[in-house]
This record gives sequence, structure tokens and C-alpha cells, in this order.
Amino acid sequence: MSARGPAVDRLLPLDGLPALDVPAAEVLRARELTARHGMQWEREVDLADPVITRVERFAAERDRPAVADGARVLSYAELAARARRLATLLENEGVEPGTVVGVGGPRSADVIAAFLAIELIGALYVPADETWPAGRVRDVLDQAGASVLIAAEDAGALAEGAAEAGCRIVPFAAADGLDPWPGEPRLDSLDRPRYVLFTSGSTGRPKGAVVEHQGMVNHLWAKIIDLEMTDADVVAFTAPLGFDISIWQMLAPLLLGGRLDVVGDEVAHDPVAFARAVDEQGMTIVELVPTMVRHLLDDLSPESLQSGGTPPQPPRRPPLGSLRWMIATGEELPAELSRRWLEAMPHARLLNAYGPTECSDDVTHHTVTAGDLRLLRLPIGTPVVNARLYVLREEDDGSWAACDVGETGELFVGGVVVGRGYLGNHERTREAFYRDPFGESPTGRLYRTGDAVRLLPAGAGGEDRPTLQYLGRVDRQVKIAGVRMELGEIEAVLQRHPSVAAAAVVVHEYPAG
Repeated sequence: MSARGPAVDRLLPLDGLPALDVPAAEVLRARELTARHGMQWEREVDLADPVITRVERFAAERDRPAVADGARVLSYAELAARARRLATLLENEGVEPGTVVGVGGPRSADVIAAFLAIELIGALYVPADETWPAGRVRDVLDQAGASVLIAAEDAGALAEGAAEAGCRIVPFAAADGLDPWPGEPRLDSLDRPRYVLFTSGSTGRPKGAVVEHQGMVNHLWAKIIDLEMTDADVVAFTAPLGFDISIWQMLAPLLLGGRLDVVGDEVAHDPVAFARAVDEQGMTIVELVPTMVRHLLDDLSPESLQSGGTPPQPPRRPPLGSLRWMIATGEELPAELSRRWLEAMPHARLLNAYGPTECSDDVTHHTVTAGDLRLLRLPIGTPVVNARLYVLREEDDGSWAACDVGETGELFVGGVVVGRGYLGNHERTREAFYRDPFGESPTGRLYRTGDAVRLLPAGAGGEDRPTLQYLGRVDRQVKIAGVRMELGEIEAVLQRHPSVAAAAVVVHEYPAG
């Protein structure tokens, strides 16, 4: 079993991270190129306020609906009161500042209140998705060192996995009738670990990426800034709890006094039902993987609706008429799919988002335009606020050099967005995190993404400044007859054909003769 106790005790300290071999001249050059090409965007945003503080402020100033989950609608005051009762419950269960608390079950208002409760008492949130098998739940809770899993009454595999991990399971309903927790939110420093999200590990065991308070809140504001969000926006909460985008979906609207609508899997996986929910609830911002965007366009096409897909009560305006933004993430966004979206939904802008869980979610955004469609692969864009991006190539001697416009290299991320590493896994942390050789990261850390990118010149795809183009994983580069090739580039060419929805390219070696 993993050790219980403060998570920070199981994180690799900064001086334990390896140094990245970047010669002094290349350090200066990388700084200059990052600044000149707009691969950094510094802006002061309020990172000090916990989300619960703003929720309670809105509750006091102008109480209004905060979250709807099908079963109920909670106002800001009701959400804050629910969070404080859950905080009392957790403290009664022995949860202390810095310890990890599991939260499980389907997406719901209670999950959001539980996150806020964990924030109140200074603990760390780790989600356990209801669709996971018991073994996955056990691995996540065990590695996280969670002593408590708070979940819905009918926990199913969650309860089995929690028991195997030696983790007590406590129902949300146990908070009913408790007195609200009376204290102030515990935030002693901006680098306090805030949540742990487990990503797939190459060894078969998941690894827990730890994100700090400052990185999480910075990303919430990045979404607010780039999407021009206001308190009139309604965000769809569609992501599974184990998916990093679930964090911003359930928290960003709360920083503004906006609303989020929880979309259950039954609706989220049915394109026509989902479109109906968007229209009925007036959702303005939706985030989906490109595969689901494709299904949505397929099922909402005039041909599909005429053949039997028409909702019983057709909306007065076109489907998704309330939508301002569609965000595509989690998979590469094909140019052909983007063309279809721009033609079918001209009222809703399309955002291509890219980022690793280890860096507080997205580190680049790109608003797709018609000009992008002439490119072989769409840009992933420019940095979100307070992120620093470096495109570096490894030399034959193992040192690293900075790449200029038109050159291909590996993407490294610095800035406030960089997380703390993998919980209790110092070896994997050393493989991906470095001490920042550029000396400009508030965290002192630099993250190696393992992704190959190219810096496109200003004007490419309609951008007025250089932008990044994703080329695939660096470990998917191959040499054929001495020529280095990107398998992702070949896949992109194949996917441009209207009859090809998806493509995968692999290399097979055959013996000579």
C-alpha cells in the first residue's frame, strides 16, 4: 500500500530534478526566439483567490444559479453551503491539509461541491471515474495515498476498488444536516498542490500528475480570457472525471458568476440528444474530442435529420444555435473536419486546444479559420497566458539547441503552468521534468512534452504571428532510406481524402531478399 499523509512529502523537490544540457549561447537564443515569436504571454491574473472564495462572494452579492445536473439546480449560496458541509464531513473523517481525497461517481453538482470542500480544508482532489474497473480504482487510490473516497450512494466498482486500496468510502449524503465548516480557505502558498490526475503509464500502471493551485487557477483564467467568457455563459460539463478538461469545465464558470450544466453520459454520447440539450439549456461553450464533433455533424446534417434523426420537437433555430464556442481537444483536429464545422456552424467559433495534464491542461489555443484549411495539419496555436514554450532539437552530442521558424523540434513548457511531477514516482518525474535552464519559470521547472512541433511563420493559417503546428510524438519519427519522416504527416495526407475518416500509419521491416 502507498503511504498516507501529506502528498508534498512524496513529491520530488526541485533540486532533485535533472539539468537539461543547453549551452549558454543556446539559452540566450532560446529566450530571444521565444520572446520574438510570441511563444510567451505574460499577463497578471489573480491567482490568490481559491475558487470557493469567489463562489461565496457571488452568493453574497447576487445569488444566481451556479450548476444544474438534471436532478437539481444549485444557486451559488446553495453550492457554497453544500461545499462547507462536505468540508465538515471530510474533517470528521480525519482529512488534513495536504492529504489526498478521492471523489468518485458520475458528474454531478455534488462532485463540484466536493472539489470546493477539498479546496476549503487544503487537501488534494483525485477523481475516480465511475466507469473504471475496480482494479483501476484500486491503483489510483492506492498510489495517491487516499484514505477517504467520497462518492454517490451506489458506488459499484468504486466501492470495490476503494476497499482493495484500504480506502474508506463515504457517501455524499452523509454531509446532510452537518454544520457548515466555519474556517477560511486554507491556502498558505500559491504552489500548494491542488489536485492529482492519473494518466496512462507505459508500464501499465497509471501515474499521478500533480498540479499546483497557481497552475490550475491560471488555466481557468486562460480559458476565460481566450473564450471571452462572461457571467452570461453556460458551459457544458461533459468530461469524465478522470479527464483533465473536467477541471476547467466545472470551475471556470464559477470564477465569473456563470453557470455550468452537467451532461450525463447517456446524453453526451447521443449526438442528437446532446444537441437538443445544448439548445434547451442555452449552452454557449462546449468541449468535445474531434471524434464526437464528427458524430455531431454527421447526425445533425440535413440528410441525417430527414432520414429519421429529427428531434420530436425541433428547435426554432438551427441545432446548436446558442453555441459561441466549440473546443476540440484530446485528439488531433483534422483540417477536413474543421472545414465541415466552419461550413455547418458559422455562428460558433472552433478552438483547437493542446496541452498535457502535467502542465495544468491546455498550454496553447488556436481559433480555426478558413485560412487554416490550406495547411496539411492545423496549427495548435500560441501560448495561453503565463505559459512559456520552447522548441528545441537534440544534437548528436546530447545537448539541446533552439529551433527557429520553419524548423522542427520538441516542445518544452515553462511558466506558472508547469506541475510538480508525478506523485510518489521520482523516476518518472526525472524523465519528464527538468530544472528550468532558462531561469524564467516561477515554478523553476520545465516540462518535456515528447511532442514534435514546427514553428510556422506569421501569416500561416491566418495568424498575424508565428504559431505552432503539431507533428506527432517524437518517438513516431522514422528514417527510411536515410530520410527522416513523420508518420503523422502521412496520416494527415490520407485524412484529407473525403472518404477517409481516420488513418494510422505504421512501419514494418521486412528481411532483405
